[in-house]
Amino acid sequence: MVKENNLGVTVGKQENFSEWYTQAIQKAELVEYTDVSGCLILRPGAYALWEELRTYFDKLIKRDGVKNAYFPLLIPEKLLNKEKEHVEGFSPEVAWVTHSGKTKLKERLAIRPTSETIMYEAYKKWIRSWKDLPLRLNQWCNIVRWEFKNPVPFLRTREFLWQEGHTVFATKEEAEKETYHILDFYEKVFEDLMAVPVLKGLKSEKEKFAGAVYTLSIETLFPNGKAIQAGTSHHLGQNFSKAFNIKFLDKNEKLQYGWQNSWGISTRSLGIMLAVHGDDKGIILPPKIAPNKVVIVPIYFKESETAVFNKAIEIKEKLTKYGPLLDCRADYRPGFKFNEWELKGIPLRIEIGPRDLEDNVAILVRRDTGEKIKVSVDAICKKTGEILHEIQDNLYAKAKEFLYSNIKEVKNFDEFEKGITQKKIVSAKWCGCIKCEENIKKKTDGAKSLNIPFDQPDIHGKCVACEKDAKYKAYFAKSY
Repeated sequence: MVKENNLGVTVGKQENFSEWYTQAIQKAELVEYTDVSGCLILRPGAYALWEELRTYFDKLIKRDGVKNAYFPLLIPEKLLNKEKEHVEGFSPEVAWVTHSGKTKLKERLAIRPTSETIMYEAYKKWIRSWKDLPLRLNQWCNIVRWEFKNPVPFLRTREFLWQEGHTVFATKEEAEKETYHILDFYEKVFEDLMAVPVLKGLKSEKEKFAGAVYTLSIETLFPNGKAIQAGTSHHLGQNFSKAFNIKFLDKNEKLQYGWQNSWGISTRSLGIMLAVHGDDKGIILPPKIAPNKVVIVPIYFKESETAVFNKAIEIKEKLTKYGPLLDCRADYRPGFKFNEWELKGIPLRIEIGPRDLEDNVAILVRRDTGEKIKVSVDAICKKTGEILHEIQDNLYAKAKEFLYSNIKEVKNFDEFEKGITQKKIVSAKWCGCIKCEENIKKKTDGAKSLNIPFDQPDIHGKCVACEKDAKYKAYFAKSY
C-alpha cells in the first residue's frame, strides 16, 4: 500500500474564501503557477472544461451564422492608435514588443489586448457593398493584458483564453438586435451549461467598453460577497467603422459606414463556476460541463477482486456516453479515492464491492449532496442520467437562491452603505451620472455599478446618492 498523504483542502470556503479558492483549484490539478506573475498553466482538467464551454458556445454561434477565423497576435502601434477612446482605455495594460533580438523595431508591436484594431483593418478591405454584409466573425485566441492588481487564477490573469466576436451590419437596427441576442447566448452558457445564474443589463457610461456606444453585460455574485462581470456584448455603433474607414455602397448606391458589435467571454467563466459551486471538500462540476461525469470505484478484496473488476468494466461500458472514469488503482484505499474524486468535483461516484456484486447493484453517490442511492446494475444507465439531471438542477437552484437572497433593495444612502458593508448587491434608484458613480465609489470604499437591468419599473423620485432625478434602478456592489 502506498503512502496516502492528506491532499484535501485545509480551509473552509466560508472561513477564508480566497485561501479556499486557491487550494481548491490547485489541489484539483486545474492550474500550475509559472515564473511570470499572472501567466498560468491550464492543466488538462481545466483545459478540458474550456473545451466543453468552447464546443457549447461554438455550436450556438455557428447555428446563428457566425464563422470562425484567426487574426495575428501582434498589432502595429499605428492601428491601436486609430480609435482614441479605445486606445486610452487599454493603454495601461498593453504589453509591447520593441526588439527583434538586439535590433530595435521601427514600430512597436502590441501583444493583442483585444482584436478590434487588427481585425477592422482587414474588414475595410473585405467590405465594399451591402451584399458583403453582415460580416460576422469570431476567433478563439489568447489575450495579454498587463494587470497591475494581484493576479487571481482564472479571474484576473495577465494572459487568458477567450472568444471574441466582431460583426458588421448594414443598419443600426440589425447590429443592436445582435448585441442583445449574443447576451442571451452568454446567459445560456452560464445558466444552462454551468448552472450559474446571472443578472443581465446595461453597463453605465463609466463602466462601458472603451470605444463602445454602450455595453451589455451579465453579472453574478461570489460567496465572499464580491460581484463579478461574467460576459459582455458591445454595440460599437460607427465609432470604429469611421476610424478604420469601413464603408459600403447600400442598395441605393450611397456610401455608408458599417454598424459594428464586439462580444466576448473568457476563461474567467471557469473560475466563476468553480467558486460558485465548490464546497469545503473541493470543487463541484455541473454535469453538463464535466467531461467525466462519473467515476467508478471498485472496492477490492482478494477473493473477489476479478469479479468486482469485471462488473466495474461492465458498468463503465453501460455508461460510455457519460465519459466514465474507472479508478482501479489497487494500491490506494477506497476512502482515499473517494476523497480525491470529491476534491476534483466529479458529479457522480459509483461504488461496487463484493456485497453489491451478490445483489447485482451499485451505490451511486452524489457529489452535490453526498446522498447514496442503491441502484440495480441493469437500470444503472437510466438512473445515472436522472441523477445527473437532478444534480445540475440542484446546483443551479442553490446558486440562484444565494444570488437573489443577497440582492438588497434600498431607499436611501444609509441603507445603500449598510448593504455594501453586508456584502450584498444593492438595487437602488440612480441618476446614471459618472460623477455620482465616482462619489459612490469613494464613499463606500470601492462599490461601483454592475449593470442596469433591462426590466425597469416606472421610476419616480431622486437618485439614492444625490439630489438629481433618478433615471432607473441599477445594481451596485464591490467587485473583482
